[in-house]
Amino acid sequence: SQAAWCVLPARVLLVLTSQRGVQMYDSDGSTMVFWHALDVPEHSAAHSVFARGIAAAGGHFVCVGTSSGAVLVFDIPPKGTNVTLNEVLEQHRDPITDIAAEQGQAPDGAGDLVTADDSGTLCLWSTGDEFTLLGQIPGSGSTCSSVTLWNGIVAAGYGNGQIRLWEAGSGRICAQVSAHARWIYALDLAPLTGKLLSGAEDSFVHVWKLSRNPDTDDIEIQHCHAECVTDTQVCGARFCDPAGDTFAVTGYDLSEILCY
Repeated sequence: SQAAWCVLPARVLLVLTSQRGVQMYDSDGSTMVFWHALDVPEHSAAHSVFARGIAAAGGHFVCVGTSSGAVLVFDIPPKGTNVTLNEVLEQHRDPITDIAAEQGQAPDGAGDLVTADDSGTLCLWSTGDEFTLLGQIPGSGSTCSSVTLWNGIVAAGYGNGQIRLWEAGSGRICAQVSAHARWIYALDLAPLTGKLLSGAEDSFVHVWKLSRNPDTDDIEIQHCHAECVTDTQVCGARFCDPAGDTFAVTGYDLSEILCY
């Protein structure tokens, strides 16, 4: 269901999630480092079991979300295959949709990990040997499909096409944009510039710019560019470089990756 590079100080892992569990590979994909099978309950016919949401956090951890709402925290050694399940974060009541780690410099008191679920609820965490829940942002009836975290700013994309910006320290909402006409499937952030990329079912890809007002420290969002991918429901969008000068897009039933 998802694949992500997890860049840790000592190594880079390719992490895959599926209905069966979590797989971790060396960066070239040649060697499976670790496999974690998901528990399938006896009466699982009514509910799909899967893993979704991947993020490297806290220097030597990889966090993976599950359909039960639990977040699995794996401790990754500098080398070798001795990966261990360090703890399980059980704050969410709905399936995890996405997980993001801080990509900039978090202000004092702000969390460096955010987890999102199907109900739109966000949880803010401080990572360390033990993960600490700093706050929870309740959902408003729409799924939070994708989330990013940069310089203490939480940017979340929702099933109703909105992008909302929150303070990672206080959980205060700072901006709300009706960005798309349909479900947002992808958000990505360029850490060097604060550019935000959003892609949705309405076939549009937008580039935004996040910043803080130097006088008031308020979070601001500015629209920079729009691109229509004709007759394509966009389901994946990513920047190709840390400055956000190029991005790649793909869609349902599309065997191509389009680069801009």
